[in-house]
Amino acid sequence: MRKTPDGSATDKAAPQPARGTGSPFLRLYDDLALATDRKLGWQNLPTPLGLATLMGLRANLRRKNLFDTGSYPTQGAPDIEPPATRHLTERTADGSYNDLDEPRMGMAGSRFGRNVPPEETYPEPLPELLSPSPREVSRALLTRHEFIPATSVNALVASWLQFMVRDWVSHGQGAVDDPWRIELLPDDPWPERPMLVPRTVPDSTRPEGGDGLPPTYINEHSHWWDASQVYGSDLATQRQLRSGADGKLKVPHNGSFFPDGPQPDPAGTPGFWVGLLMMHHLFILEHNAICDRLSAEFPGWSDEQLFQRARLINAALIAKIHTVEWTPAVISHPTTVTAMHANWYGLLGKRIHRLLGRVSRNEVLSGIIGGRPDHFGVPYALTEEFVAVYRMHPLVPDDWSFRSAADDSTLQDATFAELTGPHAYEIYRKHSPTDLFYSFGTSHPGLVTLHNYPKFLQKFERPDGKLMDLAAVDVLRIREMGVPRYNEFRRQLHLKPAEDFESLTDNPAWAEELRRTYDGDIERVDLMVGLYAEPRPKGFAFSDTAFRIFVLMASRRLNSDRFLTTDYTPQVYTQTGLDWIEDNTMTSVLLRHFPELRGALRSVENAFAPWAPAR
Repeated sequence: MRKTPDGSATDKAAPQPARGTGSPFLRLYDDLALATDRKLGWQNLPTPLGLATLMGLRANLRRKNLFDTGSYPTQGAPDIEPPATRHLTERTADGSYNDLDEPRMGMAGSRFGRNVPPEETYPEPLPELLSPSPREVSRALLTRHEFIPATSVNALVASWLQFMVRDWVSHGQGAVDDPWRIELLPDDPWPERPMLVPRTVPDSTRPEGGDGLPPTYINEHSHWWDASQVYGSDLATQRQLRSGADGKLKVPHNGSFFPDGPQPDPAGTPGFWVGLLMMHHLFILEHNAICDRLSAEFPGWSDEQLFQRARLINAALIAKIHTVEWTPAVISHPTTVTAMHANWYGLLGKRIHRLLGRVSRNEVLSGIIGGRPDHFGVPYALTEEFVAVYRMHPLVPDDWSFRSAADDSTLQDATFAELTGPHAYEIYRKHSPTDLFYSFGTSHPGLVTLHNYPKFLQKFERPDGKLMDLAAVDVLRIREMGVPRYNEFRRQLHLKPAEDFESLTDNPAWAEELRRTYDGDIERVDLMVGLYAEPRPKGFAFSDTAFRIFVLMASRRLNSDRFLTTDYTPQVYTQTGLDWIEDNTMTSVLLRHFPELRGALRSVENAFAPWAPAR
């Protein structure tokens, strides 16, 4: 019998983790990797041994840390279009039919999964859920007093991450009829008392009256890596985004996305800023460039044929850039750089991959791409834990300097507030995309650590005029979703918990601040706070604990996707399309559309590393 939060027993069947079919030897290997990591740390081993350890850790996580919330009772499911031949070779707008046997798997409107057992995902009851106050956690531990840069990367890292998150996950805008009420201390300058935070919209597919199982939530976006932030997550939105000719998308004009019609305006959604606008513009241009290439190769193709193939190619290129460029830039330890390239090309490497293609069915040797799809015994879904560890707002600086790509002269200094919402369009009209990308490429993002949360986001005005402390909201949302607090999260990921505050962080001042904020109870430390406080491996812009979810989910997003495994073929993509994906990088994409950046990018191997200033 399991226990619900009120202490009562329930015999409701809980979803089970993936059960691997590996041999006893492979199980022993996984256990040895886990023991080696606990004793020595994968990051302290020579690269070959570190890679071998990470492989074992990933296999262990695949067996023990995938849970299917879709098996919970359901009173309805998203509408789905009838099956059609085109589903064999085209991504649908809403992500349905990626898995032809389970067409609703991973589609927009389906549930988030979990990486920890169901009994660990009941949210704490009140008043524990609001203890310590999320607002006081924000003020005492997250407030940025001085910007702490991540000097190994450039600020495109921040805009790219949000560009990806807009593809993967959204819990919606929140329900305002019964908000969370956060009481404030007398010295708190917040203008409204108490602080009100909308609750996350409940899962509408769960039966009314409760079923004894933990709550679940709906992802408004497709779970697949399908560039839905560019193309939309439903057919109506997708049609509005298309030009209707030559397979192309509408291009932002005069700094605004859709000046001439009723199409959806991204500036009306929370979190929109110039960095996101830049990425949208870039990959709209890339989609249209792919259309031009396909049209030249296949002059008889219709608008629909060109659009669908270009979307496949663009989405796969984005996934490749994230896998072999963005991620190695932000976790630039030699072992993880090799591991991320192996996810795409295999340990045999890019050269063998390009020369011979897949030489083995084994993903370790030949990579995941073009191999066999594998859900590891659990239907594919992004998870609440994945969402939790991707809360990385410290990447965003408060102060920005826009400079000329021609001579590095200052064009404008601005605060982050001046880059958000409709102001993003003003910046885009005022400065060329070339100068904007140059300014980001030659600036640093923030380090994902304590006392580095953007000040502007601690007093952020939403498009509806409501104020929010996004740092406090981040802390509260993770608790609300039933994601375990830091120490329990580590236990569930087979890591040692912190014994005390001094072992959690190597900063004595932070240890004392944590002790005061959490009243001396190490078990109450919030997940996000612990992630920000712990020491990072060499080359990492974020924590090793967060990395454990990436070890599992970064490859799972590739393994499960039919269009990145069995259907990553010339028959589906065209050989022209596959060549486009393999021949291009973030650097080549930037130079195709903004060739004036060539000087800044001349000596950069990775476009997310700091660029050379113009002289």
